[in-house]
Amino acid sequence: MNTKTGLGQDSHAFDTTQSKPLILAGVEFNHPQGLRGNSDADVILHSLTNAISSITGKNILGARADELCQQGITDSAEYLKLALNDLNDWHIEHIAISIECLVPKISPKIEALKSKLARLMNTQIDNIGITATTGEGLTAFGRGEGIQVLSIITVSKT
Repeated sequence: MNTKTGLGQDSHAFDTTQSKPLILAGVEFNHPQGLRGNSDADVILHSLTNAISSITGKNILGARADELCQQGITDSAEYLKLALNDLNDWHIEHIAISIECLVPKISPKIEALKSKLARLMNTQIDNIGITATTGEGLTAFGRGEGIQVLSIITVSKT
């Protein structure tokens, strides 16, 4: 069996200038501020898209995502779908996600996040692990200024 592992990261600050929903992994959170970005700024889906891009070598976020935003496509699930299409015949073995933020509280929504991700990525819920930390307030994310996500995805080909 051949395996590959990809690492992705993304971060966004909270948007204090406009009212928009906070979307993480396609799940809406009850929070007074969304994240700043041209798209819905879904840092979890962006991080996963980057992790897949690190396996395929085909970058989606950046110029390609900017083109889609200009066409009015701001749902980050669409960027993730493009990255997933590039995986071709690779099978997802495991996804690990680490979220750093002070707010919102992630733990109450972990099962909803995993369920949504399993559907989006066509994998089983038990192939997804999600952890969350405030990082003891040592970074801007841990102080409540935004959210950072690191993702690792392992894929295999038989």
